[in-house]
Amino acid sequence: MEERVCRVFAAVFQVPPESVPRTFSQETLSEWDSLKHLTLALALESEFGIRFEDEEFALLDSFASVLSMVRAKLPTNRHGQGP
Repeated sequence: MEERVCRVFAAVFQVPPESVPRTFSQETLSEWDSLKHLTLALALESEFGIRFEDEEFALLDSFASVLSMVRAKLPTNRHGQGP
């Protein structure tokens, strides 16, 4: 699942997947503006078949937080491991 999240980040930020650092965050990436933030959230929803609540959007502020939130939203059998 981490690789799928990585591919979504790569597509949104237009970089090769292998160059997506797991330390990506709004603070470390100047290109992560409000439009990219919305694009990222929508791309994650599409890729994983999940929905983020309005208040959750603000919590998607780093690769680690995105990965954690996606894991929490997926049933165990959809990604092979617990949240």
